[in-house]
Amino acid sequence: MNTGLKMKMLSRVQEALMEDLTYKDISVEGIIDEYQDARADLIAKEDGVICGIDIFCHTFKILDPDARFELYTKEGDRIVKGQKIARIYSKAQAMLFAERTALNFIQRMSGIATMTRKMVDILDDDRIGLADTRKTAPGLRIFDKYSVTIGGGVNHRYNLSDMVMLKDNHIGVAGSIKEAVKRSRRSISFTSKIEVEVEDLDMVREALESGCDIIMLDNMDIGTIKEAVSMIGDSALIEVSGNIGLDDISSYRGLGIDIISCGALTHSVKALDMSLKNMRIL
Repeated sequence: MNTGLKMKMLSRVQEALMEDLTYKDISVEGIIDEYQDARADLIAKEDGVICGIDIFCHTFKILDPDARFELYTKEGDRIVKGQKIARIYSKAQAMLFAERTALNFIQRMSGIATMTRKMVDILDDDRIGLADTRKTAPGLRIFDKYSVTIGGGVNHRYNLSDMVMLKDNHIGVAGSIKEAVKRSRRSISFTSKIEVEVEDLDMVREALESGCDIIMLDNMDIGTIKEAVSMIGDSALIEVSGNIGLDDISSYRGLGIDIISCGALTHSVKALDMSLKNMRIL
């Protein structure tokens, strides 16, 4: 994880902790002394791919800077049900206060990484990148997109400033694909790319004539995709999108496309089940 990315992510963790805070944790302060130390284990309750270990640990260190950890896995490792992932040592009050927030992050991030790895494995085509979309949880995009990369996927645009993506409404307002691309070229830097979403072969032809950089084949059947790929050749990067999931992603293997974008990687997340167990006062 690069330094800039890590700094942005860690700043969000403190905000998440504040959701549980007014001025004290009334569930623990009556039974646990603030000076008591404790240890506990992070245990996997199902198979998957681990992601978010640094975020998990940092959540505890915000409340107890002296917290320490024994890590038994590393980012991106495959884990199995019952496996011990880490052991945490910290002040007992801090541990219980941070527990839910830390688990929320690592479970969601690991769930995204796990689904991404499954889809990459089933696709089994090194030529095709499996990309996320902007269909992320509000405020969590930086975590969601990072998790996709840990699972073996790639990131599509992070925000609206990264590139031009012309969809049906943009094209409708401009009057045509050619006009939408022409107007966009006039308003952006030469360093920016333009992607056009198309729904049929006539739109593919117009997109090619417009000189766009990327053509997204949206909700096309396999036969039409093959025709579109033949038409496009090396004239543009080819992206395919439209409700692609575990059951059908293998159908796209070997088609000569460059990218499959999949919103389900982040908008339909199933958290990977983990828990903090075996807590002991030291």
